Amino acid sequence: QVRLVESGGASVQAGGSLRLSCAASGSTYNFYLMAWFRQAPGKERESVARIFRSGNSFYADSVKGRFTISQDNAKNTLYLQLNNVKPEDTAMYYCAADYSSSSSYSSMSKARYRYWGQGTQVTVSS
Repeated sequence: QVRLVESGGASVQAGGSLRLSCAASGSTYNFYLMAWFRQAPGKERESVARIFRSGNSFYADSVKGRFTISQDNAKNTLYLQLNNVKPEDTAMYYCAADYSSSSSYSSMSKARYRYWGQGTQVTVSS
């Protein structure tokens, strides 16, 4: 059974940095697609960044240039580096993954991903 466990969430001041980690119970190389989503109170869960097995990565416009997604297949871990954080980055951050290379859903869609972690909280104060 696949298990994803996020860590690294914290309370930080605007302009600061932190790194989120997502440890997978199996090999991250076997996942075709991995991603980070976030959900703020009262809002829909939204895509933040995703990375394909090929290494190609994509970002939401709101985080482009500030966040970086990466994975270490030797450690079976997905990362999200958050730099120059803003109060609007405050949310629960979730790791997601899927093995399938084909889907009718966009890689930005929650429905695209079969496996999810429990989330890690990021709070940014001004």
